[in-house]
Amino acid sequence: MLSVKDVHLSFGGVQALRGVTFDAVPGAITGIIGPNGAGKTSLFNVISGFYAPSSGRVHIADKDVTELSPDRRAELRVARTFQNIALFRGMTVLDNIKLGCHTRLQTNVWSALRYFGSAKREELALRADLEERIIDFLEIDHIRKAPITALSYGLQKRVELARALAMEPELLLLDEPVAGMNREETADMARFILDVQERFGTTILMVEHDMHLVMDLCAQIIVLNFGEQIASGTPDEISKDPRVIEAYLGQAA
Repeated sequence: MLSVKDVHLSFGGVQALRGVTFDAVPGAITGIIGPNGAGKTSLFNVISGFYAPSSGRVHIADKDVTELSPDRRAELRVARTFQNIALFRGMTVLDNIKLGCHTRLQTNVWSALRYFGSAKREELALRADLEERIIDFLEIDHIRKAPITALSYGLQKRVELARALAMEPELLLLDEPVAGMNREETADMARFILDVQERFGTTILMVEHDMHLVMDLCAQIIVLNFGEQIASGTPDEISKDPRVIEAYLGQAA
């Protein structure tokens, strides 16, 4: 589903990524970990098309997408959440989630502007689908009409996940999905992430600092340090790798 080949990324004289290469396990969760400033979010931005790599290639579903814009990658069923919540604060929960469906809409501009006929029927069908498939699934029916500004941080994170799922993604990028959450909110989000992977067979790439979560959920882990990939493997292999221990603790075991 996702293949990253020898990706380099530079900003002036700063090398954010240096030769990152890996294949995500199809239908499973792959974790991206590393100390602050290791290049994790930069890698996400390359995969989703916000950054163009200095060199290297990115393939999604056997298609070279290195030169494609973010919206073209979205058409290939690539969705993401953000480290800093990127919801539209002046809109309701339901309206934010519906925005995730824009790549699935078939209505022409004229009927959409006048909101009649096929445009109205399509939106009503879309809303019914979202309420049954995503809103109930993520247990947010009680807040679907609430404005984003009225929600707690944890619920806002859940709404952002709902918007990404509205795209029916085959590849889902989660950038620190439990950052800033308390223990109960973290447990709920972990359960939802597992359910997404198991129920929809979604390939998930997850950046996260919570090592307990990463070790519990991920089939494969990629470790970055100062933009360089220093290790990859199963959670058990990564937890025992001296290079990973040194990167996190400053000394080898």
